[in-house]
Amino acid sequence: MKPILFNTEMVKAILEDRKTVTRRVVKPQPSTKHQYPLGFVTDSTDNKNIGNFGWGLDEYGGVISYAKPPCHTGDILYVRETWQCLNPYSDKEYVYKASCDSDYASDIGKWLPSIHMPAEAARIFLKVTNARVERLQDMKNEDCLKEGINSCVCMNLNHALTKFKLLWDSTIKKEQAEQYSWMANPWVWVIEFERVEKQNI
Repeated sequence: MKPILFNTEMVKAILEDRKTVTRRVVKPQPSTKHQYPLGFVTDSTDNKNIGNFGWGLDEYGGVISYAKPPCHTGDILYVRETWQCLNPYSDKEYVYKASCDSDYASDIGKWLPSIHMPAEAARIFLKVTNARVERLQDMKNEDCLKEGINSCVCMNLNHALTKFKLLWDSTIKKEQAEQYSWMANPWVWVIEFERVEKQNI
């Protein structure tokens, strides 16, 4: 299993079955010369590149630029989310900010960041059903709903796209905006998933 981080709002969207896909920035981005997507490497004389995604200078490849995907179809991901352990020294009882009302959440005190959540505390497991590469701005309006944008607060699909743009840019550090913001239109991993029960893994 591999970890994947989501903020509290996106965890809620997963729990409500509104979020079935996530986009993550490809790092490193291919150079400006390597802009022809060739696909995932399934066979190579260089074994270290098998499973990576390659970009070529053109459809024939030439010198290829590679990036390692965060996951592949069939992988199981465990969600790291904002959490707390109420009984760290006895029977561990985990609580999660995404499932707490605002009053209870404030009573918890200091929540622990998702990056520090161990695998044993995970409660949400996702099976990757598809993993592909595309430009960020290639997404359609309806893709925003699959990303967890709440359709109940969107007047139309165009509004959903606007909300997603704002959400995306809110996750990008200012010093990285030139590379990874919506306007920069970076290459992204598009990871589709379905929830699975731990006992069925």
